[in-house]
Amino acid sequence: MFADRATIIIKSGKGGNGHVSFRREKYVPNGGPDGGDGGKGGDIVFEVDDGQNTLADYRHKRKFAAQPGEEGGKKNCHGRNGTDLVLKVPAGTVIRDAASGKVIADLSGANRRQIILHGGRGGLGNQHFATSTMQAPKYAQPGGESIELEVKLELKVIADVGLVGFPNVGKSTLLSRVTNAQPKIANYHFTTLQPNLGVVELEGARGFVIADIPGLIEGASEGVGLGLEFLRHIDRTKVIIHIVDAAGTEGRDPVADIHAICRELAAYDPKLLEKPQVIAANKMDAVYGDENEIITTLRREFEPDGIKVCPISAVSGKGLKELLWHVRELLDSCSSEPVVYEQEFDPSLQFFQDEPYTITRADDAAFVVEGPKIDKMLGYTNIDSEKGFLFFQKFLKEQGILKELEARGIQDGDTVRMYGNEFDYYK
Repeated sequence: MFADRATIIIKSGKGGNGHVSFRREKYVPNGGPDGGDGGKGGDIVFEVDDGQNTLADYRHKRKFAAQPGEEGGKKNCHGRNGTDLVLKVPAGTVIRDAASGKVIADLSGANRRQIILHGGRGGLGNQHFATSTMQAPKYAQPGGESIELEVKLELKVIADVGLVGFPNVGKSTLLSRVTNAQPKIANYHFTTLQPNLGVVELEGARGFVIADIPGLIEGASEGVGLGLEFLRHIDRTKVIIHIVDAAGTEGRDPVADIHAICRELAAYDPKLLEKPQVIAANKMDAVYGDENEIITTLRREFEPDGIKVCPISAVSGKGLKELLWHVRELLDSCSSEPVVYEQEFDPSLQFFQDEPYTITRADDAAFVVEGPKIDKMLGYTNIDSEKGFLFFQKFLKEQGILKELEARGIQDGDTVRMYGNEFDYYK
């Protein structure tokens, strides 16, 4: 079976703890603290691998964890950072939160690499906590916690055109005739068990990618047959080609077949029927003349709705040029932007969701924000980096902290203090 879905558990690396130690050398009887900082935990990174076209690597292994950071050492030695874990997936993979089904990332188009879970920040060694009144601190900061999350991987093939139809109407034959694809072709139902992609080359015009979407039958959107396994691959396509048996060799009613498939598409996602469509009336090599009753009925039923009927023969090549040029015209009327799903869920923010925090005023009028939510966030984020500071700003907004500060009367230029970090507030 084509592996286009997988559910796995991913876990970022815990940050290494800061170290508690004191300088102990000959002739230096009262050496100060010299505990080193812990290393940062490894990130979980997803990256597109053009050599992969399925999610088979994630079918038999469920848990993936990045390396934790090492604890700091004596003599101000910094612990080693944990190694990031890079998980390779095919282009078109959508990563969703398993609990909510919301999109975390879509590795399509220009987005070929994304950090999904950040490793915990390394804890500070005791050297950072020395003060004039506490010259021998026996405390070091623990490393930031790791994050564990169950995610669903879902592959949605990237193609401009989706080829749909009931089994044995000639989809694979058409694909092999107009592209460089070499699908398995045989005269029985459900021969095709995975989407096949091919590139159509047009002289004097831009080519396009066409995908044979297999397994569609009535009830597909409810999980009957193989349909539900492959309906998701139509999501990214811009044009839909319905292929039917115009010669009646299968004893089917092409009009009823198209309506049945449209019902399945609408049941899966009503927006699919908003895509431009064209009907390829196949097997005309078995028909005497250029038209028959089936073609006439198809034209009468669908062309008033703007769906053109193109009589073709995938075997002889008759009518294929006209079909492909019409598809090219439909594609030119569509947006050139690839279909990429927007992020709906940020696991980094979810990690702090249920933790409390407090806002108080210090003697110098600074706003002091403290609590497990803030402590955990600072132990997880490197706010000295540009990306870390952007995450920090997003965190304050998403968690409602900025809104509460404003409700308490904070003004531009006021100071916000968080566990030794100070920021000037500007709206």
